[in-house]
Amino acid sequence: MVPGARGGGALARAAGPGLLALLLTVCAPLRLQAEELGDGCGHLVTYQDSGTMTSKNYPGTYPNHTVCEKTITVPKGKRLILRLGDLDIESQTCASDYLLFTSSSDQYGPYCGSMTVPRELLLNTSEVTVRFESGSHISGRGFLLTYASSDHPDLITCLERASHYLKTEYSKFCPAGCRDVAGDISGNMVDGYRDTSLLCKAAIHAGIIADELGGQISVLQRKGISRYEGILANGVLSRDGSLSDKRFLFTSNGCSRSLSLDPDGQIRASSSWQSVNESGDEVHWSPGQARLQDQGPSWASGDSSSNHKPREWLEIDLGEKKKITGIRTTGSTQSNFNFYVKSFVMNFKNNNSKWKTYKGIVNNEEKVFQGNSNFRDPVQNNFIPPIVARYVRVVPQTWHQRIALKVELIGCQITQGNDSLVWRKTSQSTSVSTKKEDETITRPVPSEETSPGVNITTVAIPLVLLVVLVFAGMGIFAAFRKKKKKGSPYGSAEAQKTDCWKQIKYPFARHQSAEFTISYDNEKEITQKLDLITSDMAG
Repeated sequence: MVPGARGGGALARAAGPGLLALLLTVCAPLRLQAEELGDGCGHLVTYQDSGTMTSKNYPGTYPNHTVCEKTITVPKGKRLILRLGDLDIESQTCASDYLLFTSSSDQYGPYCGSMTVPRELLLNTSEVTVRFESGSHISGRGFLLTYASSDHPDLITCLERASHYLKTEYSKFCPAGCRDVAGDISGNMVDGYRDTSLLCKAAIHAGIIADELGGQISVLQRKGISRYEGILANGVLSRDGSLSDKRFLFTSNGCSRSLSLDPDGQIRASSSWQSVNESGDEVHWSPGQARLQDQGPSWASGDSSSNHKPREWLEIDLGEKKKITGIRTTGSTQSNFNFYVKSFVMNFKNNNSKWKTYKGIVNNEEKVFQGNSNFRDPVQNNFIPPIVARYVRVVPQTWHQRIALKVELIGCQITQGNDSLVWRKTSQSTSVSTKKEDETITRPVPSEETSPGVNITTVAIPLVLLVVLVFAGMGIFAAFRKKKKKGSPYGSAEAQKTDCWKQIKYPFARHQSAEFTISYDNEKEITQKLDLITSDMAG
């Protein structure tokens, strides 16, 4: 035996426990770091009364040794609805891999494996904590859930397809956050969508709802068509689709027509470009060529610098205030000029007012719209809420090679039927839910000072009549005594008029009904009313 060998072994054995303890001490923080509460959370979009949540990597395999814990709420006084669109957790015992819902008074779960899981939970609270934990596993997508307040019992998940429903007409509530959930759609807002398309994702694509808000959708199911043409709209790319038995469309407010533009006087720009073709002739890329329906080159800016400073703009004068619900854009449309705008913001104004920037509803920050990805294909973006203005400007933020644009504005004229359209955001304090993006006020609105459930007219009229009767009686009694002294049993006609009729007539003139109508007698009044529409989105 080699001297010292036994001693070395003994030394190793003596150091073994200490070394193991050292390794555990070093590794423990690493494991804790891997199991931080938000480490296992994936896609998460929440609004005041709805939202969407998934595990990390969904619909791919969720990671090992992670924890996702989030508390979701709806306005106080409302009950919380949870809908599970998908649950695929490998564990059969829920010991280390599970999904659990906990409120102040109840616990739902844990759920895992092949156990029967309720697709919908109606909780007796407005707040719940969602906890998803994973251990060591090989497969499993994790989970996808949506939630909403009890104002929306027709809540669906982001994974619902039109083919899941048999009715030809129906209405559902889409939660916030369905745009970026995996799943295809085929078709467009004009021809309709293939029935295999995701409903809520298609509604965002069609401009019916905004992804950050969610909202109510009304669906019409129709006979299918031979081919579905895809388009990029509102950040969602729909794909071309083949023949199907059925398709679906969305009902809308009807304000989605092309707004005609006069190229001679309605369109101008910060600058324009002139190029020379192969024959040596000058080609003008003027603002008047920015109409989407026109053939030939588009408008292009004179500045081709690549520093991406947003100082160029294209301005459109609609001649009068109009309701603008969307915009379609293309690039140069010329194959040998690969120019297009990749992102832009919208400015707008009315007569004698300053330019305002269109802002997002949730964060009230400048909203940047996704533009084109090539020079040819049109892209659509919708404005929710709509813009009500006479002048609009497209202000490019990023572009490819050179700024080039063709545009088409979508909207409608302002009429007596839609001039009271007001965007109403869901109020956290009042817990009022808005089912439609636009609501038309068609009946008198009570004063804010009026107590709920009390009609001023029913209280005021009896009081007025009582006062009138008292004063009339006193007047008649005084006149009777006066004439009795003079020997005349009746007062003169003039006395009756001044002492009785006057007392009856004027008390009514001083008390007006709580009901009122809105009339626009001049430009100033209609401006004040219509500016309500954009007050929430303009700084």
